[in-house]
Amino acid sequence: DNEKYHTGDKTILVNDVLETLQALAAHHRQQLHIPFIAITGSNGKTTTKELMHAVLSAQYKTYATEGNLNNHIGVPLTLLKIRQDADLAIIEMGANHLKEIAGYCQIAMPTHGLINNCGKAHLEGFGGVMGVRQGKGELYDYIRSINGTIFINTDLDYLIEMAAGISKQISYGSSNAAFRGKIYSSDPYLQVALLNEGHEGLVATQLVGEYNFPNVMAAVAVGNTFGISAEKINKAIRDYTPGNSRSQLIKAGTNTIIMDAYNANPTSMSAAIRNFAQADYPNKVIILGAMMELGTMSIEEHQQIVRLLQQSNWNQVLLVGGDFKDLQHSYTYFDDAGQAAEWFRNANLSNTAILIKGSRSLAMEQVLKN
Repeated sequence: DNEKYHTGDKTILVNDVLETLQALAAHHRQQLHIPFIAITGSNGKTTTKELMHAVLSAQYKTYATEGNLNNHIGVPLTLLKIRQDADLAIIEMGANHLKEIAGYCQIAMPTHGLINNCGKAHLEGFGGVMGVRQGKGELYDYIRSINGTIFINTDLDYLIEMAAGISKQISYGSSNAAFRGKIYSSDPYLQVALLNEGHEGLVATQLVGEYNFPNVMAAVAVGNTFGISAEKINKAIRDYTPGNSRSQLIKAGTNTIIMDAYNANPTSMSAAIRNFAQADYPNKVIILGAMMELGTMSIEEHQQIVRLLQQSNWNQVLLVGGDFKDLQHSYTYFDDAGQAAEWFRNANLSNTAILIKGSRSLAMEQVLKN
């Protein structure tokens, strides 16, 4: 039977390809005796990972998850790409149900862990926000079991609760933390003032949105912990350009476009709207795509977004697809991003700021086609 599948000496017949891939990745991981930083969370984990990667790469040969290859196939593939010249590795872990992060920890065996936050994401699979905390908390559980180290945002009380019993904690945030900072400005790009005595300074970024503050502070904390100078940390963060429709600022004639359309859940969408409401632009247009994987809470979560929109004045609001369809509101509704793109082409906007956000499946970046 083996002969039937034999295509050469580089082929091995196995019972289960995925199982073998994961076992091979775990075996490879065991040959590498370097720090492994695992990162998970509901919002901002890829941006945090990219910032950390930029900072650590200023001094070390650092391997990190490419894009968001952070699932049951992406995690083992990421591990198998790490060569013997590695000084450090950063592994991003995504999850939409319980026991998923725990499984990735068995393969990646992190020495360090970072949970960005536990927001309203994948509520369908986790069964609610407490389920999200339990699921993301599996990273803390693993770190606790091996007596490893966590980087923790002390501005989030629930993370402090979840981290009980972990002896090695490196904290960052706006107060009561080893690495402290505050938002210096965010018009349009975020600038963070570092407040540690003897290490005061300003960190400039090319990121839009105050919600990126903890992501920047995480990178500062990680860089400092691994002995990287303030100059190198600041330069790495300043030079990092977001790609892939994440917190991007795009100038188009007299218009400013904030493209944050890589993904969306109620927590990240609320943050983006609030941030945009505070921003100092003469004219504002919002184009929002629906949010996915919210299960029974979906209609209510979309209704809450509409309520939040109603608290501010906008020149125009477009809502696209999904559960925005059946809600009561006075805004313009389109079934898909293609229709919104047509509206956008014909609107002839000028001197306007446009926020575009939505779940991946709606591909809201299509609004800017042509």
